[in-house]
Amino acid sequence: MSNFTRISDASSPGREPIADLDENDLTPLPAALNKGRQGPALTPLGVQSVDRCECGLDGACALNIARPKSREEEDVLVASFLSGLEKLFSKENNWTFLQPLLLTMEHCTGCQTCSNSCHIYESSGRQEIYRPTFRTEILRRLYFKHVKHGGLVSAWQHGNIELNWPLVARLAELSYRCNLCRRCAQACPIGADNGLVARELRKIFSQEMGISPKELHDKGSMLQLKSGSTTGMNPAGVLDNMNFVDEEMSEKTGLEIHTPWDVEGADFLVIHNAGEMLAWPENPGAFSVILNAAGVKWTLSSELSGYDAVNYGLWYDDAQFSRVALKHLEVARKLKVKAIVVGECGHAHKALGVIANRIALGDLDIPVVSSMTLLRDIVLSGKLSLDSSRNDFPITLHDPCNMVRLMGIVEPQREILRMIAPRFREMEPHGVDNYCCGGGSGFAIMSPNNFGDWRSQVSGRKKLEQVMDAFSGSLDPAISKYVCAPCSNCKGQLRDLFTYWGIWEKHRILYGGLVELIVNAMTDVNPGFIDWQWR
Repeated sequence: MSNFTRISDASSPGREPIADLDENDLTPLPAALNKGRQGPALTPLGVQSVDRCECGLDGACALNIARPKSREEEDVLVASFLSGLEKLFSKENNWTFLQPLLLTMEHCTGCQTCSNSCHIYESSGRQEIYRPTFRTEILRRLYFKHVKHGGLVSAWQHGNIELNWPLVARLAELSYRCNLCRRCAQACPIGADNGLVARELRKIFSQEMGISPKELHDKGSMLQLKSGSTTGMNPAGVLDNMNFVDEEMSEKTGLEIHTPWDVEGADFLVIHNAGEMLAWPENPGAFSVILNAAGVKWTLSSELSGYDAVNYGLWYDDAQFSRVALKHLEVARKLKVKAIVVGECGHAHKALGVIANRIALGDLDIPVVSSMTLLRDIVLSGKLSLDSSRNDFPITLHDPCNMVRLMGIVEPQREILRMIAPRFREMEPHGVDNYCCGGGSGFAIMSPNNFGDWRSQVSGRKKLEQVMDAFSGSLDPAISKYVCAPCSNCKGQLRDLFTYWGIWEKHRILYGGLVELIVNAMTDVNPGFIDWQWR
């Protein structure tokens, strides 16, 4: 089937998807996984989902948007979208992101340089709807027609499009076919940012229409604002959990590990992604080992929202982002710490280290430090006794998009690995040119309907190829291998991706953070800190 879809198709009436994604259209699997096949077929949507939800984009469904019951209800929804569109291009309502958004709307030449940089477009077999410019072109036509109020000449110059409910529903789903990795923006000769366009569209649907993934909003931002954590753990639960982690770490390392809590005036408030405490507790535990051994004056906070660096609003909603960011900053102000250290969580780096740190004023203007630079300083200072031979197994490094491409934190983690990992090898490409894991922008925690299939088959396909290529020549399952991924969301995506494709069973490739490798190399710690078990 042709993978060409016209812009005007997005407005076509009816319930049929405007694109048909078949597993045979996808880019070939790495040779070690191919074995004459393309992989499992994409799971079709269930009958109930098709009947109840708007699934007219590509046969996948991320949002579960309920079908309107009448034409009148459709008209109300379209009017709500149009109201949000006007606000999106209003300085009063969108002063933080208006300038780069206008640059993209008014100056993109359609050269398609960005398309060649997009892992989703490439992996899909170059499906037209996944071009970074496809959703942008829809928004551009709506912008000139309904915001700039262009007439026939404008329609001739910029292209016309019909604004109806099918278009709005498809555009909502389409905004969640982008990882917001911004590789396209990096490739653009003039700095147009099609990743920003996808994110700003999400903002219209959430802030104006109440449409957002339940995993990001109901089970993310709202749960965090209510309980203090996206995991639902209350302060007492967090303390109990970390006390248990301290006991486990003490037994495993042979050291007495005590995590400091609520220390007023500490140099650093460390904030972890709370998902680590449940899924990968060895990560926050390893931070405690390293920081204590290095003599750092630091603390965790047991206060509501003081122990979870997650800020899902970064991906879909400015209001929710601001509410969460303020709570983080208020906790740091109350403890009178000198700086906040963000643990191994890429989007938390951007949320606190870029956006919040640039707009917070007064006593909320608290410095934010990356754990990557702090760890680099500790390792290079010689405060830890390290034996690199303890990490004598193949290791490659995944670059979290928000931390590396968007913030330029490229070398600190590499300086560490060159010291403690004698068999470290880079992915290709790497650094700011590395590809997203496929779980960025919230995808790693989103698996409604058949979206988990889409995430493993399409958005994660390029990362799978990179991992397999990095370990080429060492894929024998008798050889233990390690993907260092210093980001909680990236680890969640790698876990699901490796499970889907059987990577652990077939090739014994484990994933984990950077701090675990540091602790594994510490001579004061019992040998064998890294547990070569699938998790």
